[in-house]
Order: sequence, then C-alpha cells, then structure tokens
Amino acid sequence: MIKNFDDLQKMNQSGMDTAMKMFGDWGKNWQAIAAEMNDYTKRSFEDGTQTFEKLLGCKSMEQAMEIQQGYAKRAYDEYMHQMSKIGALYADLAKEAYRPLERVMQPMQTSR
Repeated sequence: MIKNFDDLQKMNQSGMDTAMKMFGDWGKNWQAIAAEMNDYTKRSFEDGTQTFEKLLGCKSMEQAMEIQQGYAKRAYDEYMHQMSKIGALYADLAKEAYRPLERVMQPMQTSR
C-alpha cells in the first residue's frame, strides 16, 4: 500500500512511463502495418497495370483468358499472403499493447 507521498509519486511516474512506452510501441506497430499495406497496394496496382497492358496486346480470346486467369491466381495468392502478414502484425500489436499492462498488473495479483 502507499505509505507516503514519495511512494505515490513513484507509482504515478511508473504508470506514466508505462503509458508512454505503450503509446510509443503502438505507434511503431501501426506504422509497420501502414507501411505493409502501402507496399501491398503499390504491388497490386503495378501488377494490375501490367496485366491490363498485356490484355491490350492480346491476339486471341484464349490468350486473354490465360492472362486473366494468371492475374486472378496471382492476386488471390498475394492477397492471402498479405492478410497473413497483416494478421501477424496485428497479433504483435496486441501482444505489445498488453505487455506493459501485464507488468503493472503483476504486483496487484501477487498482493492478493
């Protein structure tokens, strides 16, 4: 329990330090997610543009279907891969967000 004013100040400072670290970690993780989504969007747009250019140069309907099927497969595979990466980044974000709270809550759990 709090015995004097100094203990209260130390506890408040510790809580503030924990909150600032938590917000800093959140910011880094959100930046990583945004950067990953930005890269995915850029790659997806470039692949779509290249596919469209190939479609404009088609000589037959079979060739166009082949190009479209290849694009659909690449787009699906890339999307699933990307969502897996983003899911992992969100899981890391949740772990990082919980870690400082876990440290704060530990002394409360041991005092029961």
